[in-house]
Amino acid sequence: MKVIDVMKLVHFLTGGRKLWFVKDICGMVCAGVTWALILYAEFVVCIVMLIPAMERYPLYGVFNFLLFNFLAFLALASHFKSMTTDPGSVPKGNATKEKLESMNLQPGEIVYRCAKCYSIKPERAHHCSVCKRCIKKMDHHCPWINNCVGETNQKYFVLFTFYIAAISFHALIMVVLHFLKCMGNQWNDCSLFSPPATIIFLITLTFEGLLFFLFTMIMFGTQMHSICNNETSIEQLKNEKHWGSGNKWLNVKSVFGDKFSTAWLLPWHEPVIAKDDVYQYIV
Repeated sequence: MKVIDVMKLVHFLTGGRKLWFVKDICGMVCAGVTWALILYAEFVVCIVMLIPAMERYPLYGVFNFLLFNFLAFLALASHFKSMTTDPGSVPKGNATKEKLESMNLQPGEIVYRCAKCYSIKPERAHHCSVCKRCIKKMDHHCPWINNCVGETNQKYFVLFTFYIAAISFHALIMVVLHFLKCMGNQWNDCSLFSPPATIIFLITLTFEGLLFFLFTMIMFGTQMHSICNNETSIEQLKNEKHWGSGNKWLNVKSVFGDKFSTAWLLPWHEPVIAKDDVYQYIV
């Protein structure tokens, strides 16, 4: 792929916005491992299983090849958006006298200042020691995306967990079918590789698929539960229930977008987020 094509793809995924990137060694390693494991699954599914199957079962091979690669692309795009989207950071050092005066505070109104990044701290914001910023509606910091999950990138993180679970489940089904097919035929006809190598590839993909499927399904379920109940993981741990759960459907729409459509499932579609309001800083 040409450099110009890569730049066009990045511009499409980011919507032309400046990339957000957290300079954390652990997070960068975890994000790299995530991509490497997905690419390994691509290798085993496409090269080891599906390409040899296309000779005898062309419809089965082509259909699963296209489906798996489409879901894998959505998973990687969701991961990229989760990692490179500002999760809702509060500007550092904005707790200045001029800023406070511009907010026109009334007697009795209180504004909190973060003692670590010296920013005016909105309600529901928490300071992340890795990002070194206060993050609006921070849920948690995830090393696998090398970023916080917060107000403006939670949709992409939820899609990432959903699509990883989908490709993991799809891969597990194909591994079972491949084993059954090879057990009834000669192993040499089932793969471009030797039988021992093929078995090793299938076993490692099985462990990877099971691990990824269980982990991401649990994460997807906890994220959707938190969204529906209008709470974050940090608020659950601190037992902060004073925000009120409200209407579950409206809570989901506040993360994925105002109107339900296929755009909810697309990681390059940015949901409509309410503009900043100075009064969110006041309690």
